[in-house]
Amino acid sequence: MKPVVVDAMGGDRAPAEVVRGAIRAVGEVEGLGVDLVGSEDRILQELDSAGWQGEGISVIAATEEIGMGESPVDAVRAKKDSSVVVGLKRVRDGESSAFVSAGNTGASVAAASLFLRTLPEVTKAGIAVELKVGVKPLILMDVGANVEARAEHLLQYAVMAGLYASLIHSVEDPSVGLLNIGEEGAKGNRLVKETHDLFSGSGINFQGNIEPVELFRGKCDVVVCDGFTGNIVLKLAEGLAERLFLLFEEGAAELASGIADMADSEQGGMKEAISRKVQAGLSSLGSRIDYAESGGAPLLGVNGTVIVSHGRSGARAISNAIQLANKMAEVDINGLIVQNLRAKESLAAEKAAED
Repeated sequence: MKPVVVDAMGGDRAPAEVVRGAIRAVGEVEGLGVDLVGSEDRILQELDSAGWQGEGISVIAATEEIGMGESPVDAVRAKKDSSVVVGLKRVRDGESSAFVSAGNTGASVAAASLFLRTLPEVTKAGIAVELKVGVKPLILMDVGANVEARAEHLLQYAVMAGLYASLIHSVEDPSVGLLNIGEEGAKGNRLVKETHDLFSGSGINFQGNIEPVELFRGKCDVVVCDGFTGNIVLKLAEGLAERLFLLFEEGAAELASGIADMADSEQGGMKEAISRKVQAGLSSLGSRIDYAESGGAPLLGVNGTVIVSHGRSGARAISNAIQLANKMAEVDINGLIVQNLRAKESLAAEKAAED
């Protein structure tokens, strides 16, 4: 496989955590190569600071950076030697297998759309996010790439997200739901009503409309919506998860302290043991809702593999994002997306001819 190119300057903790994430990924995946793109001096300094002396990591110079607050389209056009632009051009030119960035998501989407273009049969790309809901993940798409979607875009999202769930997360025959304010097919705005009718005759494993309250109950494997709605859902879920975890942590600590005090009154040495158990339980819970576990979200529909990561990503999240990018490139998910969308178009044409 060709190396995965990583935006070393993207994210709140770049380049230090990005470099350490690359080192971790190379150490965990045999034969994996990583190209770190950005300020050569700063990247080399971080590699030296981490004591890196191995193989598998190369440095690609880029003299400009795109900040989190910059206008994505304007920045991509103006900063032609930014780490995002240089990295995605390497994917376009076949020098790298995939691109990973924890930087400005809009810039990554804009640059990918400009330099990679969309796949044949794909009109608009979308971001697919993995949400932790139980044994199987829930794939939510789109969460921000396309805020003014049409029904045909959402059908393409359903196909692409279903393949992602199947190939990357081993979900057999993924079920698909359409995010709406009610389960009835007649409910919702014009976009949702048109999409419901389109899904019903598409041949996908369509389960109907899904209300937001059902998102975390495992009713389906893939939930589709426009990027505006999906971005709100994602940010609400993230904020709520963080707040609930803090409340649980506070409550668990109070409960553990009370139990430990009671135990110590009867048997010495119990307080420390109970504290360790509580911390282990909290750590396990935290890992289940931590965005670092998945590492990043794929931008599906562009003619290349692109992973966008959380701006706060640390080394573990970056490492997982790199490994996800490498896995997606290996299975050639893009080729299968094109095949499946063409099959759907053929089916639709046959039904139209029959009618």
